[in-house]
Amino acid sequence: MRAALDLQFSLSFTVPKNMAASVSFRREFCSLARIFSGFSHLGPRAVFACSAHRKCNIIRSHLPVISSSSFHTGTVFLSAPSLITVTEEPDTLLQRVSLLVKGHDQAVLDSYEFFTTMAAKELGININKVYEPPKDMERLTVLKSVHIFKKHRVQYEMRTHYRCIELSHLTGSTAQVFLEYVQRNLPEGLAMEVTKTAMEKVPDHILEPMWKENPAEDGPNDVLLLDMLPLNFPSKAVGGDLQSL
Repeated sequence: MRAALDLQFSLSFTVPKNMAASVSFRREFCSLARIFSGFSHLGPRAVFACSAHRKCNIIRSHLPVISSSSFHTGTVFLSAPSLITVTEEPDTLLQRVSLLVKGHDQAVLDSYEFFTTMAAKELGININKVYEPPKDMERLTVLKSVHIFKKHRVQYEMRTHYRCIELSHLTGSTAQVFLEYVQRNLPEGLAMEVTKTAMEKVPDHILEPMWKENPAEDGPNDVLLLDMLPLNFPSKAVGGDLQSL
């Protein structure tokens, strides 16, 4: 390894003639000795790195010098697609949205009612009223035993509790977002029924009258006929005098 390095970095030195030349010769010799010692410690990787660095320096020296003013620098703006879509269609106006939730466990209904009303208040939705409709009770009486003991019976009772939440004055987009959030968090064992009451524009064919009013025509029908008025008017006594009404 050392022989290869000596062959690769062999240099021709001349004998110095004066003191200054001897000092410079000594410095060059010391620097070469340090380089050789560093290569011996680092191994062949340092040799390859040094040769590659020298080649890069040679290539850079042969490249033409170009001023920085000839380069064009610009700012690249990345346009991200917008997630909001704007449509010209007017939004639906809902006068009332009724949420009817039913289940067999009343404690779960109470918890879900608290969650739904709190979400509506946070979103600024008007809560018209919250009430509990009467529960449904269905009883099923069967034999305690399948084959014998006809007198021994057992009765099963199924109770369905309801909870109704009415919201008022919503837009279609607001109701859609609220219902999606509420229905995704619907607990197991509960069912929901949604009733929407929308406000629609009156059609044009209903706004127009069924018949058109004719302009007033001057004729005998417009003249008040005095012959049709009663001739005898009732009278009353005021202060002893008779006055006609």
